Amino acid sequence: MNTRKFTPAKLACPLFFAFMGMFGCNPEVEVDPATNLDLDAASNAKIANGATNVKYRGKHYIVLSAQEKLPAGLEGKLTAANGKINRLYAEVGVATAYSEDPEFSAKASKIPGVRSVVRDLDIEWLKPEDQKVVEMENFGTPPFSGDDDRFFDLQWGHAAIQAPEAWNAGARGKGVRVAVLDTGFDLDHPDLAPNIDLAASKSFVIGEQLSYALPGVGSHGTHTAGTIAAADNGIGIIGVAPEAKLILVKVLRDSGTGAFSWIMDGIVHATQQGADVINMSIGASLYRNGKYLDDNGTPDDPSDDFLVKGDTKGVQELLVALDRVTRYANKNGSTLIASAGNEANNGNADKSLVHIPSSSSGVISISATAPRGWALNPTTTFMDNLASYSNYGTPDVHFAAPGGDYMYPGAEIATIAGVTQYVYVFDYVFSTGSNLTPGVASYYWSVGTSMAGPHAAGVAALIIGQNGGDMDPTQVLARMRASADDLGKPGRDPLYGYGRVNALRAVTLTQ
Repeated sequence: MNTRKFTPAKLACPLFFAFMGMFGCNPEVEVDPATNLDLDAASNAKIANGATNVKYRGKHYIVLSAQEKLPAGLEGKLTAANGKINRLYAEVGVATAYSEDPEFSAKASKIPGVRSVVRDLDIEWLKPEDQKVVEMENFGTPPFSGDDDRFFDLQWGHAAIQAPEAWNAGARGKGVRVAVLDTGFDLDHPDLAPNIDLAASKSFVIGEQLSYALPGVGSHGTHTAGTIAAADNGIGIIGVAPEAKLILVKVLRDSGTGAFSWIMDGIVHATQQGADVINMSIGASLYRNGKYLDDNGTPDDPSDDFLVKGDTKGVQELLVALDRVTRYANKNGSTLIASAGNEANNGNADKSLVHIPSSSSGVISISATAPRGWALNPTTTFMDNLASYSNYGTPDVHFAAPGGDYMYPGAEIATIAGVTQYVYVFDYVFSTGSNLTPGVASYYWSVGTSMAGPHAAGVAALIIGQNGGDMDPTQVLARMRASADDLGKPGRDPLYGYGRVNALRAVTLTQ
């Protein structure tokens, strides 16, 4: 690590978390500690009424071919069916289209070689307006910690997975490209800018640039990117893989919503830009019965929304389309990491929901762990409790990683790295945030499986970097599995999967 002397400047450091609905997979879920983890009754009630924060996207369609390649002349035939092509992914047999013709689906379904034509979805992934932000400044001089990055001591997640020990063993992610699919990003953040590959980065959100522009609310994308690959530059924090390059891909609006098809767009783009790892701290729990609102083509006017009859087949076809895209990424060398979700759902018991993209083919799903009262005793506190909000289940979790929690019950105050705050706040994950004040570097605490995924993605980047930068995703998964700390029941268990990731073991394990 660096040994440069750093003179602290005035910094803003917001603490943020949010209250999330059933479909928010991103961190900031506030869960009643008394709530039972088995949500069958709640799920059944919601199914009866239908989901209100997932909508069929008016006039937008996803076309699947019968095989994993598009039939010849499909573009012209879809145009003849009154469709306008948005994307053609010949490599996976998927296309997206727009049409104002109410008969488009029926017409396009008759094209030879077309398997199905289904409605795209628009999903509310998180509610920025519910986030609570506390801005603090002038933390003072941090104590000596053996590192000159000012807030390194707040990154308990790095200690939990032995990231510093991995760095000392020579693993820093050099030469590895990590794509981050998320909301907008702070492109000028001093901890991120050195590692951003701006030419490879892109926004797929209609009408919004790659940069984050929502005033007064922290940037989720900036937070996840910082945990993965914030530069070791003597300024604020350090990423798990501090020398990896970041490909930033905006697939959600700054408001927290986004189209199902944009996720596919982002995965394909990241793969084609040579991403070795793709982190998706995003997700939604979809009801398999497909009973959702219809926006009737006017997504900004909820007054005309109406609940449509369940479309189980339509949901299944959407899952097939996403599976094709994730398999394409795997075949082309991209290791995919996704957060397991924050509904505290027991996947072994409740089969009514399917969480995407963590359940998609070839995607490594990450549950969240956390300490309780870490600030009171940083060297001995157990840091691997399953987070209270984390989804779990044997088929739903591959690994666990630090995500933070708010379960510590006390109201004590502690000071770490010059920061004075409530003890429970230090159990959150600390990372980069958007610059709320121009020229002032911003950092946030947050909590959720969205914070766990980036820790695991960073470990994957370290593994790839230590092995020459060219590893098949199955090899990366095998190394993560062999090196994880096997917590819970021996072998793969519902809470931790194969175990909590361990960066040091991952890069020093004998082949």
